Amino acid sequence: MRFDTRDKKPKLWNLAIIAGFLVLGITILTVSGIKDGVFISCVLIDLFILTAIVLLLKAFKGQLEYNPYSYNTIFYMGFAIFSAFVLVTYILLTISIINQPADYIADHIFSRLLNSATDYMFITFPFLFIFSLLLCISNISLIRHEGFRPVNLLGIILSFLLVGGVLFIFFYDFYFMGSYYELIIHELITNIFAAVYLYFECMLIGVIIANIIVVRYEPDKDKDFLIVLGCGLRKDGTPTPLLKGRLDRALAFYKKQKEETGKDLIFITSGGQGPDEAVSESLAMKRYLMEKGIPEDLIIEEDRSTSTHENMLFSKEKIMERNPDGKIAFSTTNYHVFRSGLFARYVKMRAVGMGARTKWYFWPNAAVREFVGLLTEHKIKQLIIFGSMILFYIVLIFLSYPL
Repeated sequence: MRFDTRDKKPKLWNLAIIAGFLVLGITILTVSGIKDGVFISCVLIDLFILTAIVLLLKAFKGQLEYNPYSYNTIFYMGFAIFSAFVLVTYILLTISIINQPADYIADHIFSRLLNSATDYMFITFPFLFIFSLLLCISNISLIRHEGFRPVNLLGIILSFLLVGGVLFIFFYDFYFMGSYYELIIHELITNIFAAVYLYFECMLIGVIIANIIVVRYEPDKDKDFLIVLGCGLRKDGTPTPLLKGRLDRALAFYKKQKEETGKDLIFITSGGQGPDEAVSESLAMKRYLMEKGIPEDLIIEEDRSTSTHENMLFSKEKIMERNPDGKIAFSTTNYHVFRSGLFARYVKMRAVGMGARTKWYFWPNAAVREFVGLLTEHKIKQLIIFGSMILFYIVLIFLSYPL
């Protein structure tokens, strides 16, 4: 599978249409009192979820071929995994109905779906706990090596939120006692909280998988331009180890392309001069590349940018001046590849990323920072999904607990 080989974005409207027919069919079966209606409804749900998984995975693959650096990429994979869990629970329910049909009514179908978010939280808790523990260990090591800064606590904060969310639901649900109407309120709070938690968990899992894929991906050796993203300098104006990693990764790709195809490429060193920097990041990177034997005429400086978005925007301007049809790659640190690609697409530039390795204790916290940054994008889309999920669980509550 290769990136950027598809011209059209994959769509999932057909899944929404199928869902509409499913709701209509289950409603008819429930209201009409057809014999074996509960069993038939359960089978229909099994088939729908299986279809949803297939379509989500197909959309995920199509999204990688169209644009791997997309919110849709992480969404499709995260919710495909959740759907697989729901499918297993409904297959087990279907088997139970076959064995003891008299013990099940339509409410059991709705309640199983209603509890899907909380059940998923508990089933995945061992993974979340181990993940959180490792995240805390890496953060503690980061603080020991790099010093204390509020931003270096992001991994620890996320770990407490992940574990604390599951513990909250467990104790809030376990010790509940009350009237029928208090039960409805309890279910509303529990399932709305679980829906929000589910969204973030699915996105986190989706981000982890998408990052692994884009970091391991090796761009084709046919590039005309290679953007190196700046990330700070030492006080003497030389690249930091982090920036050297990006430059060395770019150099390794250039040499391999030269060996395999004989094709040269142009480096674009992208980064402005910060208030505490002796020179621009662009100039420092240019000097480093020349020291490594790269001719000056194969290097273009982009020295205005102050953010990743500007890196991509201003680098694109340089590329358009030289070759509007040129094939582009970019080099950054492994944890930053996905979000950098996202910004490249924002400025309507097709570029494939490559990631340089970094210290083991550094990248987890940096990856969390990137995850938080990703969630700040697409606010309207996320609000729509949030609202839809919350509304979905509210409807299920009132179907399961009629007033």
